[in-house]
Amino acid sequence: MTTTQPLELLAPLSGVLLALDKVPDPVFSSRVIGDGLCIDPTSQTLCAPLAGVVSNIQDSGHAVSITDDQGVQVLMHIGLDTVNLAGEGFTRLVAQGERVEAGQALIEFDADYVALHARSLLTLMLVVSDEPFTVLANDLVESGQPLLRLSPGETVDTVDEEEGDALFSKPLTLPNANGLHARPAAVLAQAAKGFNASIYLHKQTQSANAKSLVAIMALQTVHGDTLQVSAAGEDADAAISALVALLAQGCGEDVAVAVVEPVPSASVLKGVCASPGSAFGQVVQVAEPELNITEKGAGEAVERAALEHALNAATEALQALQGKGAQAEIFRAHQELLEDPTLLEHAHGLLAQDKSAAFAWNSATVATVKLFQGLGNALIAERAADLSDVGQRVLKLILGIQESAWDLPERAILIAEQLTPSQTASLDTRKVLGFVTVGGGATSHVAILARALGLPAMCGVSTHVLALANGKQVLLDADKGELHLDPNLAEIEQLEASRQQQVQRRQHDLAQVALPATTRDGHHVEVTANVASLQEVEQSLTLGGEGVGLLRSEFLYLDRNRAPSPEEQADTYTAIARALGTERNLVVRTLDVGGDKPLAYVPMDAETNPFLGLRGIRLCLERPQLLREQFRAILASARLARLHIMLPMVSLLSELHLARKILEEEARAFGLNELPKLGIMVEVPSAALMADVFAPHVDFFSIGTNDLTQYTLAMDRDHPRLASQADSFHPAVLRLIATTVKAAHAHGKWVGVCGALASEALAVPVLLGLGVDELSVSVPLIPTIKATVRELDLADCQLIARQVLGLEEAAQVREALRLYHAATVETSSVVEL
Repeated sequence: MTTTQPLELLAPLSGVLLALDKVPDPVFSSRVIGDGLCIDPTSQTLCAPLAGVVSNIQDSGHAVSITDDQGVQVLMHIGLDTVNLAGEGFTRLVAQGERVEAGQALIEFDADYVALHARSLLTLMLVVSDEPFTVLANDLVESGQPLLRLSPGETVDTVDEEEGDALFSKPLTLPNANGLHARPAAVLAQAAKGFNASIYLHKQTQSANAKSLVAIMALQTVHGDTLQVSAAGEDADAAISALVALLAQGCGEDVAVAVVEPVPSASVLKGVCASPGSAFGQVVQVAEPELNITEKGAGEAVERAALEHALNAATEALQALQGKGAQAEIFRAHQELLEDPTLLEHAHGLLAQDKSAAFAWNSATVATVKLFQGLGNALIAERAADLSDVGQRVLKLILGIQESAWDLPERAILIAEQLTPSQTASLDTRKVLGFVTVGGGATSHVAILARALGLPAMCGVSTHVLALANGKQVLLDADKGELHLDPNLAEIEQLEASRQQQVQRRQHDLAQVALPATTRDGHHVEVTANVASLQEVEQSLTLGGEGVGLLRSEFLYLDRNRAPSPEEQADTYTAIARALGTERNLVVRTLDVGGDKPLAYVPMDAETNPFLGLRGIRLCLERPQLLREQFRAILASARLARLHIMLPMVSLLSELHLARKILEEEARAFGLNELPKLGIMVEVPSAALMADVFAPHVDFFSIGTNDLTQYTLAMDRDHPRLASQADSFHPAVLRLIATTVKAAHAHGKWVGVCGALASEALAVPVLLGLGVDELSVSVPLIPTIKATVRELDLADCQLIARQVLGLEEAAQVREALRLYHAATVETSSVVEL
């Protein structure tokens, strides 16, 4: 039919007018349901914006659709998550199928009740039939005032294929707690539109066009309804498979409560994610046996020789463990601990008192471990685990106890009070599916090794976990920090399917590491590596890394009792630059140590708040000779790669100016005519908020999201209780990233993200949408991040980025991005199949 006359829609309520982008709900703000406007109401009666038929009014009274004689459909939705009120606070004044006039009252609602019991009172008016419109009002509107002018064009009624040759799915039970209300109905309709087939959703004797949001809502489905999907056409099979799967998963809603019995709190143990992933297996309790240590020695010379022999044997064993990447750095640090003079002096002092080598060494290590644990710093306390590991290794050698691997069954999920780095590195991943510990933390060496091995792991779990019986079947969901003690079959099947998809996805990503990280609409993003050794640089290149976005120079300084020589530093930087070549960026961060990462050979006063004390550039400027020496070493690699130098923890412009002056002096002394690029890490809110002031004086910015998050939210990212809340997806952190990018681009400078957020595939769309130019990621994740970029459209990323900046909490941002991922990547994959 043809309809060319403009149509005016009236305001259904009085209130403050808001753009749809401002709605803190991803399905509405991303216009999955339809375009339109939002009103923050000051009246309590919803009126018809146009004349037509009530094509749907929900039993709960929170939503109503009107369709006029020309097929224009308008949906009004009162509040957010108001479907959960089950009709409380709403009075329906019209019935489905009733004809109404423009301005007629449709629903009355108790604004006070709804505001107290729902997420928001924001009310949506959406044109779900997709006619273009112009807005006729600004800011405040009165009920009945002209609000939108629609401009319908040529529209053709679609005639669905006959259902005679249609295929039908098996009956399925609807898991959504509140049926297919607007949000899940919109997700289902959008997915259905991706198929050419004629598709219908059936409930008993009723049927609805599955491509019509209003028709789906008119079925008035409730939790537990039996539904069928039918389809006719060339892609009918694919359509039925995809939509049945979508319905079973809740169409974007969390349906765990709807499909399974509520799990009592005692059946889920909570912790902190140390390494992502999930696994279903059997409990295996592991613990170190008690060692029998005799205090009395057999004479100082004999015991000193025994200790010396054990230390040499331990050194050889640690050298053998030094493979590549994280493992090499961890066990090199362990080797340095064996040479620690304070530790050795303590042990030798006890040997002089006729104590045995075992007693002397154990006493020295246990005392130092207790000292570390009592300093009140989570990071140093975690380093105590490394010292304890080294102590046990030497102690066993003194006592003549052979290291032996645990005899483990298949599909083991290890439970322990604490695992050591040595134990973790030696785990047989063919048998061990994951582990759970009472102690430890997300930044510990055990956590780093678990991630390198691809093992899901949780730490910080209550001691109740140590009472679980061996052989008990459990579900480890490390991503959520949960250990399910009574998992049901549905959860296990979903987990296994997810694991298989992850394996296939990983294989696919690895096969395409050589492809550039370019979006589907042609926007290239540089994906580089966060590294701390030459071995990691070499590994990153084999995985498709396009350079080094963060070289943590402190790896040369930490876990040793003497400073690296200038020659050792220069040789290391030069070797890394040669491996990269002149076509790739090498971004070297100057020494980032301080109160939370002390150097044994640089005396530093104890600080009450080490994260707020002498860290990074502050320490280096207080000890300028340390910075000069490092600049000289870094400059040795200036002609071998595209060298960039990055200053950590900059919060004042004067810090940048002083550091640049020192760099210029060292570059002249080195005979360089051109300075390497100089940038700063954006880790503190002041740097982000003043990015427009910094931008003219830097060559680039790199955002360290780990520290930026903890300083913005005032939460220690290593705190076992706050770790899950110190989330870089928080809108406040994302807004600071947006501020930095905008200021940098205004001055023609590029921005990278080198914090952990860049390594999360879920975050890639929002980072691209905010305009980030480079993602510097954990080496093993380079293929995944590159593949994620290739699945995206920059225009879509910009839309989702604008949307999430208006949300309230990190959990909402994560959910919006999950919905975006489901609606773009997964749906497009189904269509391609």
